Amino acid sequence: MNTKLLIIGAGGHGRSVAEAVLAASVFDIAGFVDDNAPISTEIFGLPILGQITDLPSLTDIASHVIVAIGHNPLRQQLSEQVLSLGFQLATVIDPKAIVSPSAIIGSGVAIMAGAIVGTEAKLGSGVIVNCGAVVDHHAKVEDFAHLGVNACMAGGSVLGSGAWMQADSSLGYGVTITANQVLLPNQGGVA
Repeated sequence: MNTKLLIIGAGGHGRSVAEAVLAASVFDIAGFVDDNAPISTEIFGLPILGQITDLPSLTDIASHVIVAIGHNPLRQQLSEQVLSLGFQLATVIDPKAIVSPSAIIGSGVAIMAGAIVGTEAKLGSGVIVNCGAVVDHHAKVEDFAHLGVNACMAGGSVLGSGAWMQADSSLGYGVTITANQVLLPNQGGVA
């Protein structure tokens, strides 16, 4: 464990991602970057190193970043910004998640505890698969989409770029949700 990681976002999702990182032991966390957290405070003994505007001065502290913010457009914007600064986007998989070895996982993805990613599923960049969410076989989650807690995608379904499945929502077999849409519970269809 010697690859240093910055976590952008020190709120609820950022703290959950930090716990997943600590449990997985793949990265050493250098600290958090958050515009709304006081600098020099700590979370889990890890420092708040600055705000988003401080990122250029933090390139010598860490090589990798994960943007741990649930808001899809902001997560995309910040991911693009850190790449332009020379950071690499880290993918974090909680060791309590189940991920098929045939799944294709993009960069900057967070797969949280209890999540299941099935056979030949595809996750684009910057995707969040939250606690207990399921991406079944051959389902596709496009860039910067977000599955809320216990959201479920049946086989062959597609969640468009930037779309958000709220907690407990579901997509039936082969159903597609287009880019930037929000799916509420009980709105999923069946093909």
